[in-house]
Amino acid sequence: MAPKNKKDSSLIIRLPKEDRDAFVALCEEMDTSASRELRDHIRKFLKKNSKKGS
Repeated sequence: MAPKNKKDSSLIIRLPKEDRDAFVALCEEMDTSASRELRDHIRKFLKKNSKKGS
């Protein structure tokens, strides 16, 4: 059985370098990582927008 938090997939996105750099810098200032914040956003988005009862 695989560990619950195992991350075995990646998602590549394209965005302006200035946005990426500002996002990464802000995450560092807030003592977090860009990956952690994006995973959190994706989980919240899925929870909010998933069909009820599925």
